[in-house]
Amino acid sequence: MIITISGALGSGKSTVAKILVRKFNLKHYSTGDFMREISAKRGVTLLELSKLAETDKSIDKELDERQIKLGKEEDDFIIDARLGWHFIPNSVKIFLDVADEEAAKRIFKEGRTDEKYNLDVESTLENIKNRRDSEIKRYQEYYGLNYYDHNNYDLVVDTTEIPVEEVAKKIIKFIEEKNNRNT
Repeated sequence: MIITISGALGSGKSTVAKILVRKFNLKHYSTGDFMREISAKRGVTLLELSKLAETDKSIDKELDERQIKLGKEEDDFIIDARLGWHFIPNSVKIFLDVADEEAAKRIFKEGRTDEKYNLDVESTLENIKNRRDSEIKRYQEYYGLNYYDHNNYDLVVDTTEIPVEEVAKKIIKFIEEKNNRNT
């Protein structure tokens, strides 16, 4: 089973993925981790890398190729990735949404060391909007895709008011029902 989890920044993609990994005994990959590796290698912030990716297609190409390769070479994993649903079409496609203000609180509270530019909740909110705009622009230009279009997914969950465990339960229930229908 392959599960792709896309969604808004701060929606809980990685956290939910980790719960699902334990439940279904799957490997976990994250393009967020891939991006952090690239930004560290280049000595730039994630926001700077996103902006750089608007003109340097090699960044997205590297991310895309890693996802495509995973989809072709492995069978049992979860990946949280904005475009995982597109590059791994044979997956169960999940989208997690969240209000920007809640996302900013979550991201700021995490205190990610590679996102030191998030000085307070307000700057984090602004950075979320800038990064999302950058991604939407890139993905539209490069692929003609909008990852915010809910029609791309099998299940959409708004995580704004729901604890992460409850989000995971909804997804688990959906997947188990889907598997039962297919047997």
